[in-house]
Amino acid sequence: MRIGTTLSYAGGFTEVVDELAELEKVGLDIAFVAEAYSYDAASQLGFLAAKTSTVKLASGIFQLYTRTPTLLAMTAAGLDYVSNGRFVLGIGASGPQVIEGFHGVKYDAPLGRTRETVEICRKVWRRERLEFEGKYFTVPLPPEQGTGLGKALKLINHPVRDRIPVLIAALGPKNVALTAEIAEGWQPIFFLPEKANDVWGAALAEGKAKRDPSLGELEVYAGPALAIGDDVEALYGFVKPSLALYIGGMGAKGKNFYHNLATAYGFGKEADTIQELYLAGKKAEATDAVPDELVRNISLIGPKSFVAERVAAFKEAGVTPLNVAPLAADAAGRIKHVEALRELL
Repeated sequence: MRIGTTLSYAGGFTEVVDELAELEKVGLDIAFVAEAYSYDAASQLGFLAAKTSTVKLASGIFQLYTRTPTLLAMTAAGLDYVSNGRFVLGIGASGPQVIEGFHGVKYDAPLGRTRETVEICRKVWRRERLEFEGKYFTVPLPPEQGTGLGKALKLINHPVRDRIPVLIAALGPKNVALTAEIAEGWQPIFFLPEKANDVWGAALAEGKAKRDPSLGELEVYAGPALAIGDDVEALYGFVKPSLALYIGGMGAKGKNFYHNLATAYGFGKEADTIQELYLAGKKAEATDAVPDELVRNISLIGPKSFVAERVAAFKEAGVTPLNVAPLAADAAGRIKHVEALRELL
């Protein structure tokens, strides 16, 4: 198994760069930069490419609705160029609260847009003259929809690679099936190894049945919190606020993907409580309502022997890179956790 992590985009960026350099020395395989509704990820990824040499760099994630498919392909090709072939294109649909609330773009047809976006990106990277007629994207723009002067063009530069790996963040069964069909990698959230097959097994099987063999085996990027040591269970408290936010606040009632996932894991009653509290503005109470069992099962927090058992469970469930979130007060502590995890793999 390989090790990844998602870099913070809060605080001093110089410290983030220095920490990544040290993580690279101890064997970190891939680093993600998130976007959400913070700084754009491409700027930071380009800078990090110049400051590293071996670690892969990934967008975690570029949102589908915020860039045209062609610009997404250009950005990915540019990042692959400045990193000398180390870029992984992580994409996802995000959700309507961000897409409509922050970008003012209609959130519609995430499945169809994902498929067409990936098709267009791969055409651009192969330097094909771009002509695409889909349900959601037509390139060039038809004359009746514009000036009529659009031309079918191809990328000027020769990309470092004509197929940059595509990683899709997906939760719902239809989106997971699509990911297993068309992408090199899949990034679920709050991955619980013993329940993963129950929740996603059928969707993964459906997608893999249609998968092009040239894509290779589907990579599965789980994202557990990490803290190796005795008496570290108190660090559950650092995981719970994120779970409370997603389960309780990332979507309205009936429209929250993460609430649905917690329910599918067998924590439906607890998820309802978390959501009621969070939407009522009682964030601290919602955080307290997150069960220890859920945190324990999706994380790598505990003594070395316990973490080794959990790593084996993740591996058995098909996880390839462990995209960990090291829990420590400083960079030295986070690096130490990654080193300890490397010894267990």
